[in-house]
Amino acid sequence: MPPITIIADESRTVDGVAEGDRILIDLQRLPDALGWELKPEGLCRDDICVPVRDSSALVVDGRLDVTAVAGALGRLTAVDAGAGLVAVALPAEQRRQALDSLQAPPFTLPDLDGAAHGLEEFRGTKKLLVAFASW
Repeated sequence: MPPITIIADESRTVDGVAEGDRILIDLQRLPDALGWELKPEGLCRDDICVPVRDSSALVVDGRLDVTAVAGALGRLTAVDAGAGLVAVALPAEQRRQALDSLQAPPFTLPDLDGAAHGLEEFRGTKKLLVAFASW
């Protein structure tokens, strides 16, 4: 399986499959991909579990649909299956708090040479972040 990049709380790369407009990963890759596990009681991380009414709705052809899992967690996604990329938004309450505070959440991105830089490095200075999408 080719590598898939998932940008959520942090950027992670896992093996997966791009199928149409979906990104599918093996069940055992979920903790590596999003930091959650699918258990009988729901999606769990540490001592927090989010109930999932129908866990079979998260599965396509025996693999987990990353967008469906994120949706069960109340998180929006943007998928570029051709590039093997999924961006997973913060939970709704954190997005609301960020908008209210006018503070960007912490994030780390690579520069043109591949060196990682975190937002906190630039506190107190102005920087321009340019983003684009091929579609």
